[in-house]
Amino acid sequence: MPRFAAIIALLLISSFSAAQDSTPKVEVFGGYSFVHADTGKLTGITLDVTLREPSNAFAVGQGFQGWNAEGQYNFDRWVGVVADFAGRSGKPITGTSAVKISGLPDLTAYSYLFGPVVSYRTKSRITPFVHALVGYDRDSLGAAHLSGLPTPVSITKTTYTDFAIALGGGLDYKVISHFALRGQADWFHTSLNLTNFYNSALGPNLLPNLATRERNVRLSGGIVVSF
Repeated sequence: MPRFAAIIALLLISSFSAAQDSTPKVEVFGGYSFVHADTGKLTGITLDVTLREPSNAFAVGQGFQGWNAEGQYNFDRWVGVVADFAGRSGKPITGTSAVKISGLPDLTAYSYLFGPVVSYRTKSRITPFVHALVGYDRDSLGAAHLSGLPTPVSITKTTYTDFAIALGGGLDYKVISHFALRGQADWFHTSLNLTNFYNSALGPNLLPNLATRERNVRLSGGIVVSF
């Protein structure tokens, strides 16, 4: 019986060692990203009134498309650390069908996040993981001159960098050796003071009481290469 127990223990240790050896030390992810942005109390009606334009002239955009890239180092089969970089762009201020507006500004944003990741690795092709990332988000609204309105509107270029957090996770599906497909979702918190941001762009004291924190959702998908 003691010999049998020793054999079982040896098999378990060997199995655990093999699993550790098969764990990639480095993983690189790259792909598409979509952010559903919190408008922070900014609405089309607010813009109509503030900028003294016709009713139903403006709307607010919430969908921003871009890319997401990560570099991950694994300490063992469970725990690693991630450097996450992402960019997105879109139009935070849009027109409606009621008023044809041209010259609408583009918003571009980049995030730089770092933090731990925990993965559940088995013999399955599927590896789920969760991560907690912190860092910065840099938002830039381009200069623009809006036309097609009774009163033309000028927008000054403005850029702000603020604290950001991404809490979430996803799944990797191994296709072949060293290659996997990934899908992930994050609660993406940013601390951009939207009052300061839009007042810098549109004029002082125009838009008070906008949010100083945004609860966004980020969805990403792409390819993972492991080494």
